[in-house]
Amino acid sequence: MKFQLKPRERRNSFEINMTEGPLLGKIVKFAIPLALSGVLQLLFNAADMVVAGQFAGSTALAAVGSTGALINLIVNLFIGLSVGVNVLVARAYGSGQLSELGETVHTAILTSLISGVLLIFIGIGLSRPVLSWMGTPEDVIDQSVLYMRIYFAGMPAAMLYNFGAAVLRAVGDTRRPLYFLTAAGLVNVCFNLFFVIVLDMGVAGVATATVISQTISAGLVLWCLVKSDAPYRVELKRLRIVKSKLLQMMRIGIPAGIQGATFSVSNVVIQSTVNSFGSIAMAGATASSNLEGFLWTVVDAFTQAAQSFTSQNYGARKPERVRRVCTLCLMMATGLSIVLGGGAYLGGRFLLGLYTADQKVIEYGLRRMLITCVPYFTIALMNVLVGMLRGLGSSLMPMLMSIIGTCGLRILWIYTILPLNPTWEMLFASYPISWLVTGVFQLICYVIVKKKAFAKLGEST
Repeated sequence: MKFQLKPRERRNSFEINMTEGPLLGKIVKFAIPLALSGVLQLLFNAADMVVAGQFAGSTALAAVGSTGALINLIVNLFIGLSVGVNVLVARAYGSGQLSELGETVHTAILTSLISGVLLIFIGIGLSRPVLSWMGTPEDVIDQSVLYMRIYFAGMPAAMLYNFGAAVLRAVGDTRRPLYFLTAAGLVNVCFNLFFVIVLDMGVAGVATATVISQTISAGLVLWCLVKSDAPYRVELKRLRIVKSKLLQMMRIGIPAGIQGATFSVSNVVIQSTVNSFGSIAMAGATASSNLEGFLWTVVDAFTQAAQSFTSQNYGARKPERVRRVCTLCLMMATGLSIVLGGGAYLGGRFLLGLYTADQKVIEYGLRRMLITCVPYFTIALMNVLVGMLRGLGSSLMPMLMSIIGTCGLRILWIYTILPLNPTWEMLFASYPISWLVTGVFQLICYVIVKKKAFAKLGEST
């Protein structure tokens, strides 16, 4: 069964018609709320770290920060499935396949809840042994384990939000997830301060506040989908896993998840090396890494724009618009990265001071930011092209290129180049070098995949 929504027939004002009309304004309209949503998600972690560092000490800050790479490693494989959800929903929506759309959405929501429950057991079970393997210092590890165990108790909510937001993004709705995260973020900050300052719960309070806020955002996104009158409405009685849809999600989502995990694998190795510099250096790396995350959200917003706009236009058989999407997203992501990366470093001392008053911690963080923030524009090429590839239905090739160019190169760097000059700067030089190399790999992949994909539409490249 097919449906067709013309511009004047849009079911609500939150959706964006990606297959018709000028692209630039629509991409910006899509990306800005998405970037702000990413900022709010980072503020969950930033609030955790600021409260921990200012009111529970640098050891608590190091404990919260040292878990980031490991949490991402465990979670990213499951989050990758939401990429498959986004691509499939966008393609079904763009091509007007109503029954396909409904099956995909209901399969996605149930899969998110099952994934979240699995993650509770995986995260709690792996936290201490893996943190020990990473060389987490004795004065930090107990607090790190406690933070992780409470954090993973909230995984069903985290997965539900990510999968539900992926559905909304696929139809161009990036504003309501922003509103939901705003409400949850305010709750997170209030509970952080209450649990840590008033109840003196330390990292346990920080983690509990995060879980509560994630539950609120998940509840809001589910409410939005249940109450919607659009074709992607969720009906709880229809929740079931359609095998064909799950397999399609996995075909796109698992490589995407593995690709995300490769970054985390390399970051876990780098975090182990950071740990060897001591808890002061760990705290500096934690604060600067969190600031760099705000740059990531800008690039990622255009990556997701490239993915959603490409999926819908490819589904609508409009290759010329796909070409234009690529050009616009690359230009905007690169330009903003240059401006924001340089600005973050220039204001780095002030920004790092928000996390801690310890000048030694700030110096470590500032030295890292010079190496990673200033050349941050190199990541735009890599990420936007990945979004284009996924939008065209190719997830395996970008995964392989990331494993080779990012994970492989960074680990090789740690064990071969770094020992020749084991300094803080040499350690983090592996980041921009791996971004640039992987970006070149992804460009080659895009040229190949685009040619094959357009050939299926009977179009030349």
